[in-house]
Amino acid sequence: MGKLFGTDGIRGIANSELTPELLFKIGRAHAHSLKAHNPRPRILVGRDTRISGDLLEAAYTAGACASGADVVSVGVLPTPGVAVLIPLLQGDSGAVLSASHNPVQDNGIKLLSRDGFKLEDAVEAEIERLIDQADQLPRPTGAEVGRRLEESRAEDLYLAHLMKASRGRLEGLKVVLDCAHGAAYHVAPRLFRELGARVEVIAASPDGTNINVKCGSTHLEGLQAEVVARQAHLGLAFDGDADRCLAVDEQGAVVDGDQMMALFANWLKTQGRLRHDLVVATVMSNVGLEIALREKGIRLLRTRVGDRYVLEEMKSKSAVLGGEQSGHLIMLEHGTTGDGTLAALMLATLVHESSQPLSALAAGMPRLPQKLVNVRARHKDKLDSDEEIGAAITRLEGRLAERGRILVRCSGTEPLVRVMAEGPDLAELDDVVGELSRLIEQRLG
Repeated sequence: MGKLFGTDGIRGIANSELTPELLFKIGRAHAHSLKAHNPRPRILVGRDTRISGDLLEAAYTAGACASGADVVSVGVLPTPGVAVLIPLLQGDSGAVLSASHNPVQDNGIKLLSRDGFKLEDAVEAEIERLIDQADQLPRPTGAEVGRRLEESRAEDLYLAHLMKASRGRLEGLKVVLDCAHGAAYHVAPRLFRELGARVEVIAASPDGTNINVKCGSTHLEGLQAEVVARQAHLGLAFDGDADRCLAVDEQGAVVDGDQMMALFANWLKTQGRLRHDLVVATVMSNVGLEIALREKGIRLLRTRVGDRYVLEEMKSKSAVLGGEQSGHLIMLEHGTTGDGTLAALMLATLVHESSQPLSALAAGMPRLPQKLVNVRARHKDKLDSDEEIGAAITRLEGRLAERGRILVRCSGTEPLVRVMAEGPDLAELDDVVGELSRLIEQRLG
């Protein structure tokens, strides 16, 4: 069996690549790996709203119980909600069935530690080894077989956690929430209404098949139109498992993760809460973020793409704020992973406390134009060794010189190569990205 874990768990087409048989083995292996610390592990399991969630959760649960673990189902809940509840409910680990922003046919599983963090690479490698040996793992019998339990308070407990992070009421603030027909469809509107905001909600009627369909953080057009039409102060969009959030200002313009990090960093610094005056982001973040932070006396550290790498660097450097342009924002004062609902709350609070609209606040971060194209690449693993692609990247980097940059990388979760160019001239970026994309499609597609 090849490597299963990507940058964000294990993903694939549900019931085709990500089969119930595989989930059973994952459950067996994961539970067995925990028995060195607890002979009867307790694992919390949550999921998003996609139709395959029931099937795959049942298979994973059966496997974990077959290895002697008790599995506590928390139902449909954002990934960060599961992370929060693991230590709160005295779990030994957690699992989330979700493929985040991917289409409905995909699904995945993310495994979390007892502290709510994503598993370290070495732990994932050990679980992969056990998956290969799943049929030979011990099979407890009698009273040692695990049980499936349900936790009916899960959403209420997560909501209480979010309320503790709130700085106050939101009366008078009008907000539109796009819940992507995903995991935040119920808890996010509850949060904002309980805090007194005037809330309009779209894409909050999941039927198992409509998750992320022309809605959510990857399709902001509907939210942009609703914010303008309803004269709201801002709009907030989540992805399928609500670990990310993007925003729309009162004029309908997108406010991305970079701009939100710039706002949050300055906000925390003025309160004396931005430890070491440091923010962690990825190589994908706009150069404008560096400029905006530098002007406020704040340093930016960059990592590989993936919120797990951002988190590793944050923990290493004792930073409290980090994230990705895509809207994964990690605030270690309040959580262990990207939390879209928390980020939405913080941005709404900032707007509510400010005398300026979100458009004016976000304008504090200048943005160089970026062009990003996803290229289908069945042979993405050959990207780094392809000399023709390497030579083209070098030549085009020379064309941009010091005026911009090029970033070409493989997706960690899909058969894609992402081609990004950044610079002052959008027409030039179109040429550069177009040439590279065509070559990559020819060579690797």
